Amino acid sequence: MRARGSVLILLACCVLLGGCWDRTEINDLAIITAAAVDKGGAGEIVLSIQVLIPRAVGEGGLGGPTMSADRELTTVLSGKGINIADAMSKVQAKLSRKVFWGHCKIYLFGEAVAKEGIADHIDFLVRHPEPRNRAYLYISKGKAMEILGIKTLLERSKAEALREYATLHIGMAVTLVDFRNMLNGEARAVALPYIQKGSKLDEQAQIQENSLLMGTAIFRNDKMIGALTTKATRGLLWLRNEIIRASVSVNIPGGQGLISVIPLRATTKLVPKIENGKWSILVKIDTEGDVVENGTRLNMMDLSSIALVEKAVENEIRSRVSLALFYLQKELHADVTNFAAAFHRKYPQQWDEVKQSWDEIYPQVEVSTKIHAAIRRPGLTSESVGYPASQEKR
Repeated sequence: MRARGSVLILLACCVLLGGCWDRTEINDLAIITAAAVDKGGAGEIVLSIQVLIPRAVGEGGLGGPTMSADRELTTVLSGKGINIADAMSKVQAKLSRKVFWGHCKIYLFGEAVAKEGIADHIDFLVRHPEPRNRAYLYISKGKAMEILGIKTLLERSKAEALREYATLHIGMAVTLVDFRNMLNGEARAVALPYIQKGSKLDEQAQIQENSLLMGTAIFRNDKMIGALTTKATRGLLWLRNEIIRASVSVNIPGGQGLISVIPLRATTKLVPKIENGKWSILVKIDTEGDVVENGTRLNMMDLSSIALVEKAVENEIRSRVSLALFYLQKELHADVTNFAAAFHRKYPQQWDEVKQSWDEIYPQVEVSTKIHAAIRRPGLTSESVGYPASQEKR
């Protein structure tokens, strides 16, 4: 009886050891590293995918895999359809391997399709089980597919380069999850990074002349309505409490020269207020940083000199914030500054009464700023190299 029981247990365990019956070999997959959506003909879109070429990564020797210098690492294929799913079926017909979205890190949308609305395309990427919700979104000034064909010097592909740009946080960094949250937020306004058209980045000389990041594309609901410049984007990052990597260069009054400060810590708080039917908000920014370049005669060990620089940094931050608010409140009427969420949290009852007309109220909100900048370290030297203390002292 004991032997029979042991056999039955072993047979039951064998049922659980089914093996990899549903496995998918990597050799059977066409791995997408980036995807671009552009406007096609009437009622159509053009989907372009960047696919990794496995054979371009050589077998190598004892040192491991090596990349062949004379072979492309990726290829781009395109298909037209009424939506992404339809266009994807056309692209799949051109490949002998099953298309796999799991490693796609970048989604690009052309400006033309962005102005018509991208909510339906985002729905496919969010609903499909394979695409990553943490992949980054970009808006291209021209056709998005042109970006996929650009060669890079440091990265394997332009998709990898764009992912690195997002992790640097020198501009807006928005994922699929972020887009969905902003679109479903109180203001229903979205901000996405805006990049240069690929036709201006084909050659190395063009890359040196033109910056890839151009600013921020602004959406009301899911349609692009305008864009912010790079300087206004910095102001938006201060407003959204998303400033991480920045350099603030300021002119010291009296024509004394330029000083550059890198903020090491920055926090932004929004303090909303409703009084006598008037909506206002206080933007409180607190930052501290280090001096990284001193082109003036100021001795940064002098407290009065430090106070002078701190005041100049505060004025520069205030200028950038005001520039961003001018575009967003007076021209675009799109609240990507999180003002709506701040009012909703503090005044839920009043918010419920006006949320349907927030686009009309937002431009009338009075904004005041309270900015405090502190210089913690003057750098490795207290004197300016060009103006040593032996020549002139403050």
